[in-house]
Amino acid sequence: MKNSQSQKPRGNGEQADRLNPHMVGEGSPIQKYGTIRSLPISLDEKARKSSVDALNQILADTITIRDLYKKHHWQVVGHTFYQLHLLFDKHYAEQAELVDMLAERIQMLGGVTIAMAADVAELTKIPRPPKDREQVPVQISRLLKAHEIILKEVREAADAAEKNDDQGTNDLLVSNLIRTNEMQVWFVSEHLVEQPVQENQPEEEHSFA
Repeated sequence: MKNSQSQKPRGNGEQADRLNPHMVGEGSPIQKYGTIRSLPISLDEKARKSSVDALNQILADTITIRDLYKKHHWQVVGHTFYQLHLLFDKHYAEQAELVDMLAERIQMLGGVTIAMAADVAELTKIPRPPKDREQVPVQISRLLKAHEIILKEVREAADAAEKNDDQGTNDLLVSNLIRTNEMQVWFVSEHLVEQPVQENQPEEEHSFA
């Protein structure tokens, strides 16, 4: 004899309830920030923890300079507006790519990435800019100082990764972070050189027979 309970059709209310989102409150984290989970990547935990800590600092600063570029992209003014508007947005996109590379490398090493704006603001070493609109030389100087902060910590992290036999992290930092930031420094810093749009040409000397 078949179970009558299993034969009981579901009511419309019960079926509809299965389609509703069931919200849950805050639960226990599956991995706490600052911890390292075990992954079979032939790299000891101490080395992975060292790289993760350094990468999270670099990630926080890269997120900050990424957003600094977008701020200046929106607020730039003056006769170089068009060129800098495009350049700042290009650099923003390149920094956004680095953000993703850094975050994924942290996860590959078994760590937890810094992610939210409030947490980034607490961790970053880059000074917070004002909400105000600033002159172009001030904007560019802020960017160059931010690049310098990042490049210093990236070089230190790359050296440490090499000593820890973490070739993957070293390669990311050298091939992507250093080269991208150095290139951006070059492009941005040229806008601070005091060079007139057109130099005065010396008058030609004419000799008369």
